[in-house]
Amino acid sequence: METLEEKVVLGSGAYRYEPVADWVKVPEGWTLGEVPSVAIDDQDRVYVFNRGARPLMVFDRDGNFLDSWGEELFTRPHGLHIGPDQAIYCTDEGTHTVSKCTLDGKLLLRLGTPDQPAPRMSNRPFNRCTHTALAPNGDIYVSDGYGNAAIHKFSPDGKFLFSWGTAGSDPGEFNLPHKIACDDDGWVYVVDRENHRIQVFDGNGRYETQWNNLHRPNGMYMVGRKDPLFFIGELPPHLSHNRDYPNLGPRISILSDGKLVGRLNSNGGPGNDAGQFTSPHGVAVDSRGDIYVGQVTTTTWPLLFPGQQAPEKPNMIQKLRRIPG
Repeated sequence: METLEEKVVLGSGAYRYEPVADWVKVPEGWTLGEVPSVAIDDQDRVYVFNRGARPLMVFDRDGNFLDSWGEELFTRPHGLHIGPDQAIYCTDEGTHTVSKCTLDGKLLLRLGTPDQPAPRMSNRPFNRCTHTALAPNGDIYVSDGYGNAAIHKFSPDGKFLFSWGTAGSDPGEFNLPHKIACDDDGWVYVVDRENHRIQVFDGNGRYETQWNNLHRPNGMYMVGRKDPLFFIGELPPHLSHNRDYPNLGPRISILSDGKLVGRLNSNGGPGNDAGQFTSPHGVAVDSRGDIYVGQVTTTTWPLLFPGQQAPEKPNMIQKLRRIPG
């Protein structure tokens, strides 16, 4: 007698999701590289920033391919953010720049000089910048995390205003500022990844508070700009003595005002199947509440599974369909 395979459900309560297998439909002969960031526009089109030959790929919510661009702009994509004006801000750690573009790829503004990084740990823009956020008045915040430990603020037309932060673990200090967001009240939320926290600042860089009890928070997506909900991708442990520890990820945690309201643990632990995560690096949520998770599986796999053959087709992006109720 044939048996039905049990449906995989991640999360619980008001936050329950069903993995959608083989969601994305990449054109034949094309390859989707690692996906460090994902963004959603006001028509629920999905922008996939990836480290393949075509850095910016666009899909509809059913995974059908719509467009691609960015070959002349990016060498190592990292952060992606769509502003209220539907301009897309693309943070490229490879060229040390942030490019503000139209949704079809026309360059509107570029912060930083391509291939001319600031000195490492100089706290001047940029050295391997990571992500971008917009203040209510259009000011631009950029997290600068791989070669710096700083946040930089610019006017809407790209004039440099000031920076804050330095390396360390005290309030206002950073150990790899990785993603950033800003709400309608002007609060600035910074994923301080290797300090296992999210720090909250006012628009002038004054430290306000921090959210703890996270494990290497990596991706961050803010839903709503007033009293927002945060979807946080967390990396798993990868050291030889703790990579098999439970309850540390990879996972997605859902926070409201810093309090945990939902959590999606990887189904059966780290892996490459639908509902299994390796590295939730980029997270985005569409208008129906479905979650899109970008991963850097090629980089993460040998850390999680040393000596094991990597998948022939690594799962670089997943869709999780929200279950009503």
